[in-house]
Amino acid sequence: MFDVSIIGGGVVGGLILRELTKYKLNVCLVEKAGDVAMGASKANSGIVHAGFDAPVGSLKAKFNVAGNKMMESVCADLGVKFHRNGSLVVAFSEEDFKTINDLKARGEVNGVEGLEIIDQPRLREIEKNISDEAFAALYAPTGGIVCPYELTIAAIGNAMDNGAKLFTDFEVVDIEKHESGYIVTSKDGQEIASKIVINCAGLHSGEIAKMIGDSDIKIGARKGEYILLDRESGDFVQHTLFFTPTKLGKGILVTQTVDNNILLGPTAEERNDSTETSANGLAFVIEKAKKMCKNLPLFNTITSFAGVRAYSDKHDFIIEESKKAKGFIHCAGIESPGLTASPAIAKYVVETLVGGMLPLEENEEFNGIRKPDYFFKHLSMEEKNEIIKKDPSYGKIVCRCEQVTEGEILRAIHENPPAKDIDGVKRRTRSGMGRCQGGFCQPYVAELIAKERGMSLTNVTKNGKGSNLLTGVTK
Repeated sequence: MFDVSIIGGGVVGGLILRELTKYKLNVCLVEKAGDVAMGASKANSGIVHAGFDAPVGSLKAKFNVAGNKMMESVCADLGVKFHRNGSLVVAFSEEDFKTINDLKARGEVNGVEGLEIIDQPRLREIEKNISDEAFAALYAPTGGIVCPYELTIAAIGNAMDNGAKLFTDFEVVDIEKHESGYIVTSKDGQEIASKIVINCAGLHSGEIAKMIGDSDIKIGARKGEYILLDRESGDFVQHTLFFTPTKLGKGILVTQTVDNNILLGPTAEERNDSTETSANGLAFVIEKAKKMCKNLPLFNTITSFAGVRAYSDKHDFIIEESKKAKGFIHCAGIESPGLTASPAIAKYVVETLVGGMLPLEENEEFNGIRKPDYFFKHLSMEEKNEIIKKDPSYGKIVCRCEQVTEGEILRAIHENPPAKDIDGVKRRTRSGMGRCQGGFCQPYVAELIAKERGMSLTNVTKNGKGSNLLTGVTK
């Protein structure tokens, strides 16, 4: 029996799992997909919010500001790219100007440091491509950017290196309470017993809650579509640029990513759990991005995608022990700024909620340091040559666009959590994320997966069950 089991392999579940391994506990995580970071943590803006937007006194405000302060050190330990680029909420009208002053006052109450209102000349100075219609902005220097799936993979991998267990393709269909805890059952009949269960199931957290008789968790879905520009345009903006927020969210943004792409989006489409992009949605993103910035380099577009984020009817995080089932903890409705808040949420859940139910004895063997997945191209020539001497696979470039080596791909296939398909390798190494979007490297990556996993090429998939690249052999 496990001490704690977590349902859901997103960034919150992943960081909770890692936090648990700091103590002498037997812990596991179950995920319905074939890999981790396959829900909201796979496709979002990657923004580390400063904390000025969250309502005063809310859990969002509390964990946003705390998580922002923790993010840099967490990412450093896990080998995850993080950049504190600062954010700007741009005013285009007198009403907007009033709103950004209100946000500044709210942020200061929330404990956000360094907020200031900047005028048009200063705005033009720090963002050369800002729209001529913009006349002021709220500047938050503590805002940042991170890769959400990179953080999730690293957190879960580090937890596994410290003894945690991961079960993928584990779709929970039943949870049974018994005298010493819970039995969680998957669609194919696997059972996992644990003293405590933590519900981090994102869009499905309401369904999971109902399995233990708790109907208080009501979750909605909101789709957001994005456009990604090539790294060639990476200096188009220097900060994360926001419109003033609405009840549907923070609106379209224009931002750098930690890999020096430019990201435009997202839309906010209610009651939609589809991850398909649409002509109307992408046209809306372009329209708003053009309002924010002039000279928008859309000719450097390399892909578009959509993500779905969950939110609760309470419009705040739900982080608590279930009122209907002792020992069952909810982490539900973790919408924006959930990514930013995730390290602080993990610390609170483990130290306060789990710690209130189980003794927490420090694990002296815990090692929180993880080597980056995607590192080779940033080394000096001397460092590269030393690695190639020890392992010649690092001397072979597989992905020309992103300069990813065979050695990095092999490492991703074998490390924790292992990449099992094309997109799994892509998320860990960036192979296939460049301008050609895998047109050159995908066949060889597929061959490596087949060889290393001892399987036929026809069984290699793009992103899990039902996405086979090949249907059979013709010759």
